[in-house]
Amino acid sequence: MSLKRKTLDLLRRREQVLQGGGEQAIQKHKAGGKLTARERILALLDEGTFHEYDLFVEHDARDFGMQGKVLAGDGVITGTGKIRSKPVCIYAQDFTVAGGSLGYAHARKITKIMDHALKMKVPIIGINDSGGARVQEGVNSLAGYGEIFYRNTMASGVVPQISVILGPCAGGAVYSPALTDYVFVVDNISKMFITGPEVIKTVLGEEISMEELGGARVHAEITGNAHFFAESEAECFEQIKTLIGFVPWNNAKKA
Repeated sequence: MSLKRKTLDLLRRREQVLQGGGEQAIQKHKAGGKLTARERILALLDEGTFHEYDLFVEHDARDFGMQGKVLAGDGVITGTGKIRSKPVCIYAQDFTVAGGSLGYAHARKITKIMDHALKMKVPIIGINDSGGARVQEGVNSLAGYGEIFYRNTMASGVVPQISVILGPCAGGAVYSPALTDYVFVVDNISKMFITGPEVIKTVLGEEISMEELGGARVHAEITGNAHFFAESEAECFEQIKTLIGFVPWNNAKKA
């Protein structure tokens, strides 16, 4: 294959990855009043500062129909950027790709950017929009969560850790945010619970809505798990930008 053909193939693959879960999945996602993962990153960071890592990472799962299944970026976008000229590391889970579920490659991308944040001594921001562990990958997914939790504890008190809940996050998808310094939620979009309403109904025989079980207002007004409440994603991002202006880059710098 000539260099020109290789370049064109690379550009084609890049365009495919940038489409996430595809046009149909994106339209369904946005019908719920949500921005895509890439739109969220661009809305939060200073214009032109985002540098993406590991764009072409793919899973290596083989069981339960996963072999040959293409998941763009394995469902998460990672990289670096700036917020009001302050450097940050960031990741955003893409719900249009397998529901943002966490597989081992997905987890490796997150832990890599967390390691980079610790090395560079800058804040780490996680935009969480995930149904939890990817069950097709079994214990490998759980191992991935373990690696993330470990880094949450290692980063605690060293660099600011900011979690943004922008979807129905269950199980492991909310354990990590609970270990971070600041949690942001958005009304009618954010959901946080250990397990969902269907499991509650099966085990306890009780019917409860996602909003009643773990909606934004529940965690902002009752449980205290959320530190910041917003009416929209745009308002949420402005709150984060304001916070970044107050917190120090790391434990060696003054606010």
